[in-house]
Amino acid sequence: MIAASLKTLGVALACALPLLASAQVTGNLSLTSNYKFRGQDQDASRSKDVKPALQGGFDYAFGESGWYVGNWNSSVDWLNGNSLEMDVYGGYKFKAADLDWDVGALAYLYPGNSVGNTLELYGAATYGPVTAKYSHTVSKDYFGWAGAKTSGSRGRNTGYLNLAFAKEVAPSVTLKAAVGYTRFSSDIKDLGVPNYVDYSVGGAYDLGSGLSLSAAIVGANKKAYFGDVNKSRLLLTLTKTL
Repeated sequence: MIAASLKTLGVALACALPLLASAQVTGNLSLTSNYKFRGQDQDASRSKDVKPALQGGFDYAFGESGWYVGNWNSSVDWLNGNSLEMDVYGGYKFKAADLDWDVGALAYLYPGNSVGNTLELYGAATYGPVTAKYSHTVSKDYFGWAGAKTSGSRGRNTGYLNLAFAKEVAPSVTLKAAVGYTRFSSDIKDLGVPNYVDYSVGGAYDLGSGLSLSAAIVGANKKAYFGDVNKSRLLLTLTKTL
């Protein structure tokens, strides 16, 4: 049995080595004037327009296979005892029917307060400058909205649809726009939380050497319910790609 297991391990390693040899690692580091996620401020402790956040992560692509894994992190302030969001994801990219496809899973983790932990499955299709992406919650709760740890309510089956446009309109200048729709699970809606639409309009300028500067107006509707966190704000972000 040991010999058979070693043989199986050897075959697995032989298959994996070509992928590891051709793997590509890229990284990114950003400073933004305000971190918004799906149109909502991720620093709810202040009502000011400027709420700086430090962000960064890496992507590990397994050569031309289409498989990838990655991690992205940001400073946040909306959960008691927590100041960090850690995203861990993995997926597969491929081409079919003249579209670029991307399917995978993404876990949002909050080390200081696991109430916000959320797991989603996603699928995206890109045609030219337009990308449509749908994310579906499979964890019991959705960013703590249902309070699943202290009640029978669930955030599972919350869905998010996003349509994004990105096109270079001049040398080094890319125009970007997006609109998204959050559809909460029935348990969350029963608590009186409304579905809402978020939006982003702006652009990015390539400064060269992996450095870029972007600006966008980002916000969401239903401000009567969500308050200032859905307020439209000007976001300025400086990013260095490594």
